[in-house]
Amino acid sequence: MTETSDTRILLADDHALVRRGVRLILDGEPGLRVVAEASDGAQAIDEARKHNPDLAILDIAMPRLTGLQAARELSRVLPEVRILMLTMYDNEQYLFEALRVGASGYVLKSVADRDLVEACRAAMRDEPFLYPGAVTALIRNYLENEGSNDDDEYRAITHREEEILKLVAEGHTSKEIADILVISSKTVERHRANLLQKLGLRDRLELTRYAIRSGLIEP
Repeated sequence: MTETSDTRILLADDHALVRRGVRLILDGEPGLRVVAEASDGAQAIDEARKHNPDLAILDIAMPRLTGLQAARELSRVLPEVRILMLTMYDNEQYLFEALRVGASGYVLKSVADRDLVEACRAAMRDEPFLYPGAVTALIRNYLENEGSNDDDEYRAITHREEEILKLVAEGHTSKEIADILVISSKTVERHRANLLQKLGLRDRLELTRYAIRSGLIEP
C-alpha cells in the first residue's frame, strides 16, 4: 500500500478503450488508483514485477498469454497480489479455471460499472466476489461433481505444453511457434504429440476445441 493507503492496481486488457473506461471508473473512486496498464498477459506479468501492485485486474482473452495464464504465473511469483478476472464471458469453464489459478473474483464487463469497485474492495478484504449467476454455477457444479477428478487431465499439462496448445489453437505453424518460444520445430512437434496423447485428441481441430473449452483462446 502507499502512504495514503490507496489500493495500487494493475489493469490488463488488450482493448485500449476498455482500459480507458475501466480506469475512469477506478481512478474516480477514493482509495483506488491504477498504477500500470498492460495489453496482454505477458506484459501484465512484467508490469506487476515492476510496480508490485496490490491488485491485478486481468481480462481473460488476451494475446501472448491469456489472463488465466497470467493469473497462474502471478499467483506463483507474486502471491501477495490479489487477482480479479474481468471478462465479457459468462462461462462456467472460465469461471472455474479462474478460481483454480488463484483469482479471488470474477466480474462481467457488462456490469463492471456496477460491480467492479465492490469486487476490488472485497478482494482487498480477502473476500471472494462472484456475480449471482456464478454462485449458482458453483453450487450446481459442487452438487453434480462432488469428489470428481474430471480436471486431473488438464492439470497434467505442463506450462510449456499449455503455451504450445494456445499457439497451435491460434493457427500458428510449428516454425512460427518455435520462433515465438525460441525453441526448435522438432521440440514443438514433440510437445504437440504429447498433448494429443495426454488429452486423447486426434488433430489440430480437436486441440482448438479443447483450448476454447479451457479458456486459452476466445470461442
